[in-house]
Amino acid sequence: MTLGLITLILSSFLIFKFNKKFFSKNIIDEINDRSSHKTKATRSGGIAVFSSLFIISCFNYFNSIEIFDYSFLIPISLMLVVGLYDDIYKLDFKLKFIFQIIAAKIIIDNGLIIDNFHGFMGVYELSRIVAQIITIFAVVGIINAINFIDGIDGLAISIAILFFSFFEFFAKYQTSFSSLSFIIIFSLIPLYYFNYKKNNKVFLGDSGSLFLGTLISIFVLNILSDEYLIKNRFDLNKIIFVISILFYPFIDLVRVVFIRLKNGKSPFEADQNHIHHLLLSYYKKHWIVVMIIVLGSFLMVCFSQLLLRTA
Repeated sequence: MTLGLITLILSSFLIFKFNKKFFSKNIIDEINDRSSHKTKATRSGGIAVFSSLFIISCFNYFNSIEIFDYSFLIPISLMLVVGLYDDIYKLDFKLKFIFQIIAAKIIIDNGLIIDNFHGFMGVYELSRIVAQIITIFAVVGIINAINFIDGIDGLAISIAILFFSFFEFFAKYQTSFSSLSFIIIFSLIPLYYFNYKKNNKVFLGDSGSLFLGTLISIFVLNILSDEYLIKNRFDLNKIIFVISILFYPFIDLVRVVFIRLKNGKSPFEADQNHIHHLLLSYYKKHWIVVMIIVLGSFLMVCFSQLLLRTA
């Protein structure tokens, strides 16, 4: 609990300080016809959450304490910088896509790769080349799926917290990522307050959604590896678990990309065709939409696990 309290205080302090810094530099999220907010806000949440993780990691590293594999800081740092640059100066989506592929390759070189489908669709082991291609596709897909749902207050951080919580809960044994999960969850919690403030709001920004998406993709690859053992006798349950817990981001990504391509637009051209935007137009309040989506995601995971346990 000490680590959780320290993380909570540190994250709250850094979110507040980066918010003030962004306002002083007039780095403010512009309000336009696609915005779901009507007050001044900064996209500084991502850099604050990452800074909390980085400071805690450095403290433990210099004290020779390995709370997780620090090499994973490289790809998430890369995507944080890419997202931060995009938040401030705007970046061409093609360049972001290239950096996402580079981050995916770094993750693969760190030893995480989808080389087995565990019997999903009748497929087991994959060749090295096919495994790398599928892994890159999966990492890029997850990064963009998380980035796409960061459109209303509290949604992306809620899905992220739910994912990391279920990752640990369904693990048969304590994972090597448990401290990392703990730090991220407690770093994200203060953002609820800053997300829902009436004035001087703080959003994750692309820096936050890209860094979280990269981190979640690392966790997903760990789930699909031999290291992660799930509380179920079915190996196939690993695939079902990933699909169920990220069901909303995946469905929203596929749906939005299909609509944009159908309308002759770029898949990365921002709009308000996301499911959460449609729900928001009906329910009006962000927290209600977030509760509906989180509850739906929760029930999806519980139902899929129950179904497999009784099979």
